[in-house]
Amino acid sequence: MARTASLSGFPEWLPEERLVELHVLDTLRRVFELHGFSSIETRAVETVGQLLRKGEIDKEVYGLSRLQEDEEDSRAAKGDHHSLALHFDLTVPFARYVVENAGYLAFPFRRYQIQKVWRGERPQEGRAREFTQADIDIVGDGELPFRYDVEIALVIAEALSALPIPDFRLRINNRKLAEGFYRGIGLTDTAGVLRSIDKLEKIGPAKVADLLKTELGASEEQAQAALSLAGIRTEDTSFVEKVRALGVKDELLEEGLNELEQVIAAAVQRAPGKVVADLSIARGLDYYTGTVVETVLVGHEQLGSICSGGRYDALASKGNRKFPGVGLSIGVTRLVSRILSQELAQATRSVPTAVLVALNSDDSWGAAQDVAAQLRSRGISTEVAAKAEKFGKQIKFADRRGIPFVWFTDDDGKHQVKDIRSGEQTDADPASWTPAEEDLHVRILKA
Repeated sequence: MARTASLSGFPEWLPEERLVELHVLDTLRRVFELHGFSSIETRAVETVGQLLRKGEIDKEVYGLSRLQEDEEDSRAAKGDHHSLALHFDLTVPFARYVVENAGYLAFPFRRYQIQKVWRGERPQEGRAREFTQADIDIVGDGELPFRYDVEIALVIAEALSALPIPDFRLRINNRKLAEGFYRGIGLTDTAGVLRSIDKLEKIGPAKVADLLKTELGASEEQAQAALSLAGIRTEDTSFVEKVRALGVKDELLEEGLNELEQVIAAAVQRAPGKVVADLSIARGLDYYTGTVVETVLVGHEQLGSICSGGRYDALASKGNRKFPGVGLSIGVTRLVSRILSQELAQATRSVPTAVLVALNSDDSWGAAQDVAAQLRSRGISTEVAAKAEKFGKQIKFADRRGIPFVWFTDDDGKHQVKDIRSGEQTDADPASWTPAEEDLHVRILKA
């Protein structure tokens, strides 16, 4: 059902496709608000310096400039840190938002944010240059109890379970666990090791081992130990024994093991079958400090992660004041693209309209509007026909639009409504008639 966009990387949806996207967005909003998250929106632009705090993403940032270039625009083209650029995610803008508004926020602050972002990468399925993300974060003032890492994972599992998508798995690791292990085997450039391990699924273990040896100076034994850790994956807390069996001792490793054990233990109880401990998950971005998450659709793993994020302790700060946080981001456009391309779900009709009020004559337009107003007052989406054509043509128009009911009023004021799918036509009162619940609103049905 999904079409190829005329401008690569900037998807647009047909009305029935947009209804699927809106269903996804509305579902996420509902679940997030049920858990007490407040909606915010941040500006679309940030300074380049602010955006580059996230790590090595400068090649993906769209700078902002005018066609009539001046000195400021010239600086933007050169990547000056004070120039403006479109945000490529919502986490860095949120960190800036927290710092600037800390005096007005109650901490821990629970936020959700659904906005478009822009990223300059090669378009392909699951990757666009303009796309929508849906983020949730919890941020503390000075400290943020680890229990929120557990809660975030459970909220996302609930939100994804409510969507018309295939089964999924949250693959969870802990950066403290990984960094402590690497330190314990003598690899001091832990961030470099994490970036190499992050490439494991793309290039395979042999090439990752070569990277560790050639770029980071790891021995063969150290490289194999790092790969052994990355090979551990369990659906319960048995990963703890598997890690300890590797014989590495380090305080940070033990702290990370304990934290990951808490997340997995809670998930086994409250979201069984949805979460796995996967020690290959690294998240190459430098600001993560603890829990890290990537999420895949079962049977659609080639799509990549549909939801990712984790704990960050130092991204937002104001002087000596720190605002640690934990959050996850759902790639809404990536999800919707897969739903549409694989026909995993579809709308029950292509328009919100449930009823078309037919016209007997052009003079009956005012009376038809009165009928429509009565129906709309009770939450029934209604249109009035534009022209008093033959009833057959008005019915065909409703059919083309995907409208299930056509309303008729004769010259004596008698009302009837026709279900054009079954052909059944019955008497009706505009003050009380209501369609069946399944026809009142557009529904999105999972295939």
